[in-house]
Amino acid sequence: MTKGFYPCLWLLHGKAVKGFDNDEVISEDPAALAASYVEAGADGLILFDRSKKDADHDAAIDLIRRICEENEVPVIGAGNIRRMEDVKKLIYAGCELAALNLSRESNCILAREVSERFGKDRIAGCYKTTESSSIQWDKLTPWISARILLDAENEAQTQEEAGAENVSGNEPAIPLPVISLVSDPAARAIAGQLSGDQIEGVSGEGVNILMAEGKDAVSRARVFCEDAGISMEQKAEAAFAWGDFKKGPDGLLPVVVQEEGTDQVLMVAYMNEEAYRLTVETGRMTYYSRSRKSLWIKGETSGHFQYVRSLYGDCDMDTLLARVVQIGAACHTGSHSCFFNEVQQTRAAKMTARRGQASDVLSEDYATIIERKKNPREGSYTNYLFDKGLDKMLKKLGEENTEIIIAAKNPGENEIIYEIADYLYHLEVVMAEKGVDWEDITRELIRRQKKG
Repeated sequence: MTKGFYPCLWLLHGKAVKGFDNDEVISEDPAALAASYVEAGADGLILFDRSKKDADHDAAIDLIRRICEENEVPVIGAGNIRRMEDVKKLIYAGCELAALNLSRESNCILAREVSERFGKDRIAGCYKTTESSSIQWDKLTPWISARILLDAENEAQTQEEAGAENVSGNEPAIPLPVISLVSDPAARAIAGQLSGDQIEGVSGEGVNILMAEGKDAVSRARVFCEDAGISMEQKAEAAFAWGDFKKGPDGLLPVVVQEEGTDQVLMVAYMNEEAYRLTVETGRMTYYSRSRKSLWIKGETSGHFQYVRSLYGDCDMDTLLARVVQIGAACHTGSHSCFFNEVQQTRAAKMTARRGQASDVLSEDYATIIERKKNPREGSYTNYLFDKGLDKMLKKLGEENTEIIIAAKNPGENEIIYEIADYLYHLEVVMAEKGVDWEDITRELIRRQKKG
């Protein structure tokens, strides 16, 4: 089992606070704090929503979504989980795991329901040492895949004592890995926690303090643990060294950047040896600017980072293909791709594109609806819907949904095709009214596909 560092953020009123029962604000911008932890070398994040009101809870979910989107590490979401819908919100926000509070008896029942719906590998359980003996672990283990121990049970023990096979003396037979909180940031204390056979990671204030000390401190702690015989999570290594590539006369390697989810070519840039090394080590695309003659991390100023999914050398090893997850726009102009100046496209190519790309047709239809909204046209049904407002739009959407159900019960396929087309049109009108476009929907589907 490889083990890692999982700093923890407690979210309250849009801020990061110090703990479960401590409202002291440690950051006004939790997303920036999370990014700093990841930059320092976090292997994952644990986010606890401490909000009390529904509006605050919804805002916390939006914040969790942002943190998940901006950081390419596993995120565990916890807090305010009482029903399946709460688990769904966390998973759809991008969390790798939703962690139920096992002190709630109802959540022990909920574990089975959400495990059957989302899969055991997406569900974890939170508990305290004093609660462990009262939890029916034999009934829970089929429905959760990991545990988060909410108190630093073993931190006062020596490294040898913490290496016992069980996490606490009364539960030697629970076959579930544990992430345990630790308050001491010292490498020896962290190694002592991690040496337990069932411990797969450490979190809590001690890990947060370590992350705040920066990348060098985290690296030293990781090395200390490795020297103690603990197998730690490691950054990816490249199959080819920089010397294996053929560079241009300027010593640079051209990089073609392609979006993983859409296969769209986003940009072309260049790397030197340092940019290649940092890209491999950090998982963020880093380039060498020929104009500025310096390194630049894509998104460092704009927030539009590119996260590496794969790197491939071509047949001559003189060009690199990077498939990435693109956050925001790739181009400095605000365009998603740098390639938007059409030089030539034959009529046949346009017809083929229209036939082959359903997304293009939907995007064009949506653009027409937006145009009608901005510039109303007399007699336009679209403008009639906008004039009547959201309630009318939703009424029509519901009617079209019913028509699809009826058509599906009838023989033949033409009727249901027509009804689905009508439904999609009315759906696009609602999307336009709410400011949601197909790119938003596509990104969400791609994110869920990656999580699935």
